[in-house]
Amino acid sequence: MARFNANEFNRKMREAQRRAEQQLKREVDRVNRANKKAVDDCNRKVEAQNRKVIADHNARVRDHNRRADTRNKKVIADLNRQLRSASSSVRYTEPERRLADRVHDAVAALDSRECDSFLSYARIDGADVAGELRRDLESLGVAVWFDEMAIVPGRSQSLQMDAGLRKARSGIALLTPAYLAGRFWTERELGALLSKETLIPVLHNVTFEDVKQYSGILPDLAGFTTARDSIADIAKKIAAAVLVEE
Repeated sequence: MARFNANEFNRKMREAQRRAEQQLKREVDRVNRANKKAVDDCNRKVEAQNRKVIADHNARVRDHNRRADTRNKKVIADLNRQLRSASSSVRYTEPERRLADRVHDAVAALDSRECDSFLSYARIDGADVAGELRRDLESLGVAVWFDEMAIVPGRSQSLQMDAGLRKARSGIALLTPAYLAGRFWTERELGALLSKETLIPVLHNVTFEDVKQYSGILPDLAGFTTARDSIADIAKKIAAAVLVEE
């Protein structure tokens, strides 16, 4: 009977182990190559799909912008025809026309902003009129920063209002008795709006004499008043001033 050769046995075991390791490595490499190919194919499909989605989205955005620009130009043209036509029931007075022209020139010189106008008002006696004015302006295509719609709960109100003031191309101050009484928020907003060349006063239940006595903020006493025009008509006059053809 042949003697057991431990060295030979160990040698054969090492060779078998090496062959097994090499076979396992080849199998792992094959699986890795297959997985990499599958991942690469998937990534190419995803990238192609993403490019298509982005291209489709951009096409829709361009189409929307073209339609919006066309509508905006039509709105501006229609408003200007109404406001400057002798036969129209809604017309600028001479001081209003000068204010509208000044605002329009100032707004046209500004870079694009996220909204056309920041609407400042005293909530205690101006909320209803301000809400109506906002709705009428937005129906005419004017993007309005309005606290009830723009303020996000849980974040700094003052910082959000400061951002709104910066991003607006023009400011609208709805001047009411409570506004002229001087309140922290309205005085803060008005101070920021006075730094713009685009402040549009709208008087409600106050007179130009009341405003003059308030602090002389309107040295030329130019503005719109609900004593003469409806909110809808005032919205048309403001829209014609702040909307700019792109």
